[in-house]
Amino acid sequence: MKRTLFFLLAVIVLASCRNKAKNTSQDNVDDTEVQLKDHTNNVEEPPMETPEGMIWISGGEFMQGAVSQDKMAMMHERPAHKVHVDGFFMDIHEVTNAQFAQFVEETGYITVAEREIDWEEMKKQLPKGTPKPHDSILQPGSLVFKKTKSSVPNLYDYSQWWEWKIGANWKHPNGPESTIKDKENQPVVHIALEDALAYCKWAGKRLPTEAEWEYAARAGRKDDLFFWGNDIGELSSHANSWEGEFPVENTMEDGFERRAPVMSYSKNNFGLYDMAGNVWEWTNDWYNTNYYNELADKNEVVQNPKGAAKAFNPSNPYAEEKIIKGGSFLCSASYCASYRISARMATSPDSGMEHLGFRTVLSPN
Repeated sequence: MKRTLFFLLAVIVLASCRNKAKNTSQDNVDDTEVQLKDHTNNVEEPPMETPEGMIWISGGEFMQGAVSQDKMAMMHERPAHKVHVDGFFMDIHEVTNAQFAQFVEETGYITVAEREIDWEEMKKQLPKGTPKPHDSILQPGSLVFKKTKSSVPNLYDYSQWWEWKIGANWKHPNGPESTIKDKENQPVVHIALEDALAYCKWAGKRLPTEAEWEYAARAGRKDDLFFWGNDIGELSSHANSWEGEFPVENTMEDGFERRAPVMSYSKNNFGLYDMAGNVWEWTNDWYNTNYYNELADKNEVVQNPKGAAKAFNPSNPYAEEKIIKGGSFLCSASYCASYRISARMATSPDSGMEHLGFRTVLSPN
């Protein structure tokens, strides 16, 4: 079994040195059927009955990538390029602890974060000669967020606020002493790509492509930075993000310090919830820094892009990474600002973290 390369190395080094949100989730869940009926995206009728808990997203054309006025956009969000996606069904919200628990109960599935670590397999992903860490470190676990006690001058050093926590997994999201009791409607986290794909297979669904995810998040807002418009002042009423100085203090202006129950904030124009903030979401696309340029060079509308044929990230040459979208409760203006529609990030498929989950889509028959 593999683990996130650079975070684990950071842990090895360190070891050797030694109020409620605006709307409650339960009310939103109870009103799901009403909200689905309010959905006005249907330019075309769905070709089949809409599965429970999903919404039909009519196909259409849009500009994928950063809008021209986005001053926070990163280089890998450019150049914008014209894309067409066919219609598909999408989960109204992120997969919850309750939904994932049902999958585990019916299949007996064990997530990556719960499995014993195979050093022989892991070292294939590490630079040659990397010493084996002590067995006390090579235990099943996952990455958990920790606040810092003082200001952080270097926001590129992620090890300052991430901790490899033995015993952390989807059932124990903040470490072995934590639980998901009374958190059934929070998004499931510590989900590696393999875990998400296993759930999809069980549910008869799949992960979205990056283009599908971004098209659904944009929801017809052609030139807007956020799914609600361009006013950053409305962030706390629309998304679960980090308010205050990251990663020292979260003022919880949005009602939550960490994960929020799904559907705690307003939906987008397509009727989808949590398309910004709360937890990052897996897509099926490989992360390749050349891919957007390749699409833009075609100078044509790209039909249903499935992502790059292979991964490429010059800043992380030892890892093959997938694209995650949507940002999380850790996003702030000073750190990642990934509650923007075009924001994207690369992450290792073998890694689950406290702020990483997923939602599923379904193509019509």
